[in-house]
Amino acid sequence: MANSRSKYAALCIALAGITSSSAFTSVHQKSSIRTALSMSEETLKRQCTLDGKKIRGPITPLGNFVLVRTKDTLDATDGGILLPDQSKERATEGEVVAAGPGKLHPHTGVRVTNPVTAGDSVLFGKFDGHDMTYNDEGVAMIRDDDILLHYKGVRMTMENVNPCRDYILVGPLEKQKTETSSGIVVAESVMKDYLPCEGKVAKVGVGRMTSTGEFSESPVKVGDRVKFKDYAGNEVKIEGENYSLVRMVDCLCALAAE
Repeated sequence: MANSRSKYAALCIALAGITSSSAFTSVHQKSSIRTALSMSEETLKRQCTLDGKKIRGPITPLGNFVLVRTKDTLDATDGGILLPDQSKERATEGEVVAAGPGKLHPHTGVRVTNPVTAGDSVLFGKFDGHDMTYNDEGVAMIRDDDILLHYKGVRMTMENVNPCRDYILVGPLEKQKTETSSGIVVAESVMKDYLPCEGKVAKVGVGRMTSTGEFSESPVKVGDRVKFKDYAGNEVKIEGENYSLVRMVDCLCALAAE
């Protein structure tokens, strides 16, 4: 009888020890998590700066605004010398850091959702957006309407690029002739900055979003040859070929197939 009582007492002590140990481990884990979260918040607050001034947390774009981190790219001059992007007019390619939920249509109140999300790469106009320094990095705050095309990955390829909404991608663009129909030769330097205003449709965006939240159908399709307004195109180079991004409303007509 005494032996049974001693065994029972030993079992109770062992169970109490296990319970105490589990409770201690649980409390220790919770304490570690709280400490980690506290340290993370402190680090975040310490790292978040805007134009050299500390801010209380990460930037959250509102409406149809998009925060973009400009990419460091290299380009070649006519002489073959590689120049960093800073020496050019300004970068137009970037990676989305954060994007707002989209704007509300002023008449219907329908949410026009943002076409991009964090991590997407985008191409936008040279003079679009507001330049800032966020966490010691060059960024730009642009609107979703400023985005010409978007893609996943590091570099643009014909497989991964998508014209944004009502943009179409035209090309590859043909090299301009340096000789007129009457035989007069025009210097290449004169034609250098002239952008062709016609070509074959390579890719089409989803269309322009209407007041009901639906996309309007594109008036052209891939493979069509189109003519568009002079200077309406935005030049972009993809895989060594020149293309032009044009809004659907700037397409004047479809040309006869060659």
